[in-house]
Amino acid sequence: MLPHQFRHLDLNLLRVFDEVMNERSLTRAADKLSITQPAVSNAMRRLREALNDELLVRSGQGVEPTPLANALWPVVRESLARLQSSFAPERFDPANATQAFVVAMADATAATLLPSLMHILEIEAPGVSVHVQPLTTRDPREELEAETADLAVGYFPFVLAEMTARAQSGDLVDFESRRLYDGEYICVMRKDHPLSEGLLTLERYCDARHMLVSFSGQPFGFLDEALASIGRKRRVVLTVNQYFTAARVVARTDLITVLPRHFVPATGIADQLAFQPLPLRVEAVHVDALWRSRSGHIPPSALEWMLHALERSARAAFPDLELPM
Repeated sequence: MLPHQFRHLDLNLLRVFDEVMNERSLTRAADKLSITQPAVSNAMRRLREALNDELLVRSGQGVEPTPLANALWPVVRESLARLQSSFAPERFDPANATQAFVVAMADATAATLLPSLMHILEIEAPGVSVHVQPLTTRDPREELEAETADLAVGYFPFVLAEMTARAQSGDLVDFESRRLYDGEYICVMRKDHPLSEGLLTLERYCDARHMLVSFSGQPFGFLDEALASIGRKRRVVLTVNQYFTAARVVARTDLITVLPRHFVPATGIADQLAFQPLPLRVEAVHVDALWRSRSGHIPPSALEWMLHALERSARAAFPDLELPM
């Protein structure tokens, strides 16, 4: 628990603390804040007294933070950013914006969202560009942290579960998410495949030769986890990293695969494919947008506009998703 004095702390001290932590130098922090170095030193002295901790110790030409300073800084930085955004929000004007967004998503997700999204951009934000890069993991937080992507869109059940657990325990959560749409997986094969007729039992399913769409290249996915939980397994003889590739391969082989139900019409070869419900219960597929709470170069208002555009794209994409079963 923070000392009683902290309740009456001057917020300007936190601004000084944030800049000193960022620069690791009182002199450079003073330059950034346009105040004198003695003023920075005085602010840090008052903060040390309030928190009863040294906060910073001299190291070479600069300063190094104490464990308390390291623990406090992310909270202070996020709080200051939120305050600044609340008091002086930057308005995003899509008609005149030239913002570029980098979005990581799988090809099935892109096929679902991009046609409607680009229609929105053409009409409302002609200067905005979107750069889509492959989603190669079920946990894209490292890419978001490194700012190689501004948003990731996909199925991230373990990430969202961990974020929820951290939030419930009172820990700082560095990422946020928003549900875009729900889907389901179905078993897909060529039109005249032996498994396309009759009931697809668990026994017939496990005895088949399988192709797995795996972003990581590992021949083990969430369906294999579901099978393992009931003491069963399947034989994966091919892994690919794109749903489009999977659809093309099963259309011409005896392999079967699992695809998002809503994606099948986008393959362009739905008339060559047969569909069966999966013979085991799996959780619904939740497609979420995931982003870093404190983006270094995307204004919050611009990010919010893009999230809303993705939500609109998802709503526009689903009227024609019924498939014959």
